[in-house]
Amino acid sequence: AGGFPVEFPVFSNGESNLRPTAMFTRNLASMDVEESIRGNPIDAVVLLAGCDKTTPALLMGAASCDVPAILVSGGPMLNGKHAGRDIGSGTVVWQLSEQVKAGKITLHEFMSAEAGMSRSAGTCNTMGTASTMACMAEALGVTLPHNAAIPAVDARRYVLAHLSGMRIVEMALEDVRLSKLLTRAAFENAIRANAAIGGSTNAAIHLKAIAGRIGVELQLDDWTRIGRGTPTLVDLQPSGRFLMEEFYYAGGLPAVLRRLGEAGLLPHPEALTANGRSLWENCQD
Repeated sequence: AGGFPVEFPVFSNGESNLRPTAMFTRNLASMDVEESIRGNPIDAVVLLAGCDKTTPALLMGAASCDVPAILVSGGPMLNGKHAGRDIGSGTVVWQLSEQVKAGKITLHEFMSAEAGMSRSAGTCNTMGTASTMACMAEALGVTLPHNAAIPAVDARRYVLAHLSGMRIVEMALEDVRLSKLLTRAAFENAIRANAAIGGSTNAAIHLKAIAGRIGVELQLDDWTRIGRGTPTLVDLQPSGRFLMEEFYYAGGLPAVLRRLGEAGLLPHPEALTANGRSLWENCQD
């Protein structure tokens, strides 16, 4: 594609091991990203994100520098299976750990369930914060379509990463900076999308932080105003029945955005995205 890629390892935020200070390390990670970009002759960046805090941290750091950027998520792990039913990683593990402490299940039963719920590489396969923020990034327009839901070990995830690398070179040449994507309209689209997917309430915290870095005024009242009356279209654990693998097979976030648009509930279908097309155009494929 004409670019010269260089890897810049930055602070890795391992959610489970960093509790209860993971939120503080989100800001630390964003500072690492910002200083890595500012301190080196970088024309554009591909942001490789995964767990809960990494997606907002990378976007916050890149937004502060306002460079051309595209985000590629690691992708959710495959559906968890145990004792004949689907179980979601990132949520069931905490419930089962309490049952072990209470003597309701044995340690062997817990370890068997753990092996079944996390049976591939990837982020949590529920609509927790990791999947929510991947959806938010896609709704904001800073990823290629379907980035949020392609399973981590699916060959199409590799293809998406490859295409993202090609596209970032074009974005650098076209000078498509984050300030052209992370507009007020983009954040309003993301708020509506979060309501439709039944996303994590942590999205309110992270989107406000990202907006602040790019100079967009975003208040908690905006969530009430924009989210009110939005139907929940996605039935995923922990509040629903299914997992991220099924979400991808059902069409992923583009299918959700298309349904919102058809109902006249997508606030700004014309919003620009990383591939140069509008959010609404991306929903038609």
